[in-house]
Amino acid sequence: MKVSELKPRQAVPEIELEVVSKGEVRDFATERASGKVCSAAAKDETGEIKLTLWNEQCDTVQEGDKIKIENGWCSEYQGEKQLSTGKFGKLTKQE
Repeated sequence: MKVSELKPRQAVPEIELEVVSKGEVRDFATERASGKVCSAAAKDETGEIKLTLWNEQCDTVQEGDKIKIENGWCSEYQGEKQLSTGKFGKLTKQE
């Protein structure tokens, strides 16, 4: 898939992106879970999208990295599309 094809509330079987920026890592805690979360931005040749990194992804992903997300999820927050690995997805760094 490409960024231009992503739609909110849609599964993302596979997408390859380059991380262009990364925000502050912050802690979160809810009734169901706690951990770390970080907002980032990633792009491909068709556009750019917000990327949400969870827990160990916050430490392993850096600006400039090329990543692949498998079984990801596209959501919408405050009118902007966001991409994450969701509950069942996987993020891997590409060489």
